[in-house]
Amino acid sequence: MPLYEYTCKKCSQTFELLINSSNKAACPNCGSAKLQQWISAPSAPGKSAAIMVKGRARAVREGHACNHRQVNGKVVD
Repeated sequence: MPLYEYTCKKCSQTFELLINSSNKAACPNCGSAKLQQWISAPSAPGKSAAIMVKGRARAVREGHACNHRQVNGKVVD
């Protein structure tokens, strides 16, 4: 089943749903079935976690990671 992104034409709410072809999508905000359907771009598994770790380490080096701390030289949440 593909993951679709929808925009409600009635209330302009944007949301994602995993829908098979036999089900009808409805807006979780207002319940309207008048939706604009988009195909969501998939993310590569495993790469996003590595990118986050690398980004956090860089933020610590640059002094931007005030909400993260280091333990034994590694960034932890």
